[in-house]
Parts: sequence; C-alpha cells; structure tokens
Amino acid sequence: MKALQHFCTITRHKILVMKECFQVGLYRQGLLHDLSKYSWTEFKIGCKFYQGSRSPNNAEREAIGYSSAWLHHKGRNKHHYEYWIDYGLDGEKGMIGMKMPVKYVVEMFLDRIAACKVYKGEEYTDRSPLEYYLKGKGEYLMHPDTQALLEKLLRMLAKEGEEKTYRYIRTNILRKRR
Repeated sequence: MKALQHFCTITRHKILVMKECFQVGLYRQGLLHDLSKYSWTEFKIGCKFYQGSRSPNNAEREAIGYSSAWLHHKGRNKHHYEYWIDYGLDGEKGMIGMKMPVKYVVEMFLDRIAACKVYKGEEYTDRSPLEYYLKGKGEYLMHPDTQALLEKLLRMLAKEGEEKTYRYIRTNILRKRR
C-alpha cells in the first residue's frame, strides 16, 4: 500500500511542477522534472519511509543518519541548489554555492510551490513556500545571486500571487536569457 501511496504522491508532485513549468515556458524541464524519483534507488526508500505529510527522505535521515535517496536525487537534478555546491576558487576555501543557471532557479522555485501544495493540501497559501524557505534561511549553502532570485520570487508569490509572478518570470526572467 505504501508503494502505491508514494507513487501517487511523487506523481502528483511531478504533474504539478510540469504544469507550472509549462506556464512559464520551461517545457523540457517540466517533462523531465524529478524522473530520478522513479529509479529504484529513490523509489524503494520513498516506499519504506512514506508518511504522506512530509518527504520520506527526512524519515530515512532520522532513522540512519543520512538519506541515500536524497544523495542520489540531488546529484541528478539541477534544480536543487545542493547540486551546485563545489569547492571555491580564487582563495575561497571549502565548499561554496555556485551560481545556478536562471532556468534551474525558476524550476527550484516551482518545485517548492508544488511540494508545499502536496504536503500542506488545503492549508496551502501563496505564502507557504516563503514561510518554509524562511525557516531554513541562513542555513543554505547557496550562491548569493541564486538566493536573491529565489527569495525575490518567493516574496513576489506571497504578495502578488501565482498569475502575476509567473507572468513576471516569463517576461522579465526567462525572456532576458534568450
């Protein structure tokens, strides 16, 4: 039963992100979003730790100290800022966040919206993704430009709503890069 529930949850999430990507013109990314969740490496963990109200990766992390599914996922999906963490150059020591291409920042933004819609259900508001982001602010190892764009879009969504934010993304964010 958990396998079917997990499949339905990740498929619902994928379809939501796909629809949102299509609304802003990211058709290829919408089609390919999160396909690794259907790989056995990620899917089996999702089934084992499925709860329905949060990511099974968090439950796996609590159980064994890390999430093998997350480590697999973030290394294959460029819309996660963690994919873009690398060693610094020019005197910067340690790991730092690299600047993400804008199309992946937009996909990350849309991914956060869809995740909040799936896990919050009827309690979702356009402010939910911003509130979730702010809980972890200061903990993200994200390039300042990437973080600034993500936060700008989250704040715009909270204040202006989806329609106006998506129009802004189409006309001011994605059109500029063409």
